[in-house]
Amino acid sequence: MASLARFSLTSSSALCRLLISRNAGLVQQHLPSMIIPTATQQRSITTTPIRRDIDSAAKYIGAGAATVGVAGAGAGIGTVFGSLVVAYARNPSLKQQLFSYAILGFALSEAMGLFCLMMAFMLLFAF
Repeated sequence: MASLARFSLTSSSALCRLLISRNAGLVQQHLPSMIIPTATQQRSITTTPIRRDIDSAAKYIGAGAATVGVAGAGAGIGTVFGSLVVAYARNPSLKQQLFSYAILGFALSEAMGLFCLMMAFMLLFAF
């Protein structure tokens, strides 16, 4: 059994030597380019200019879409204070309570606008 293992080990190494000697020119021709890449074959982990352009365009489109929410916040604030004027005209005795509700509506609407603006800036400068 041991002689069979030694025979197969020596025969496999002899077979490898035979294949290498037969294809020595082929191995010498292709082995350096497989081991050490030349300057033209060297690969890096950077993005291509086209990919970078697509990424920056997507960032600008996303930031613009997020900025649309700021206009919605402006419309919401206008609606809140327009409703305050109408409600005050209907019932002037509730002035203080209506004003506190209007300030609460203003704060919530402005917060949503600021969140949209924050997302736009995050898309532009964080990613």
